[in-house]
Amino acid sequence: MTFEAILFDNDGVLVDTEGLYYRANREVLAGVGVALDEATYVELFLRDGTGAWHLAEARGLSAEAVTDLRAARDRRYAELLDEVPIAIPGVAGLLPSLAARYRLAIVTSSEPGPFARTHARTGLLPHFELVLTRVDYQRSKPDPEPYLCAVARMGLPPERCLVIEDSERGLRAAKAAGLTCWVVPSGLTAGGRFEAADAVLPDLAAVAARLLAD
Repeated sequence: MTFEAILFDNDGVLVDTEGLYYRANREVLAGVGVALDEATYVELFLRDGTGAWHLAEARGLSAEAVTDLRAARDRRYAELLDEVPIAIPGVAGLLPSLAARYRLAIVTSSEPGPFARTHARTGLLPHFELVLTRVDYQRSKPDPEPYLCAVARMGLPPERCLVIEDSERGLRAAKAAGLTCWVVPSGLTAGGRFEAADAVLPDLAAVAARLLAD
């Protein structure tokens, strides 16, 4: 199959930030007595996409207190983005070759602020003609809307687009949108159920090898 566009997820695919987001959520929730272990994070954030604030609400926290927690989480995540290396080895070197052959887009569930903060350090964005963040659609992954919006914005039929994801909810969103999806598991998603994927590959170098082979 010949593709014209590659639609990338962001966290865990282009940048090594998923573990930092887990850490920020875990630390803030620990302050109100909620233990967010890795397995629970994967289930709630990377498989179902529900988040974990209901765990705080179950301990009696008010809506206002949860709002304050969310703001504290966002501040801690921003601190970690500035302090911790986030580059995935090899990604920056692969994107120019892919951009020379394919139209590239990012379709992420990230909010615009953290997304911009992340890519202020990466230098990756000039390779992408389209970026959709959480404010650009109503229903987040695993709903297909983000990918349907991207395909519509690029003016391409779904069969000409390839999605690169690392999570189960991202895979579900891509397949529900009728797209081919290759999964590159990240550290937190390595144990995921990816039977519906069209391919499961070890890293973006393997993705590029397939796409640039001919």
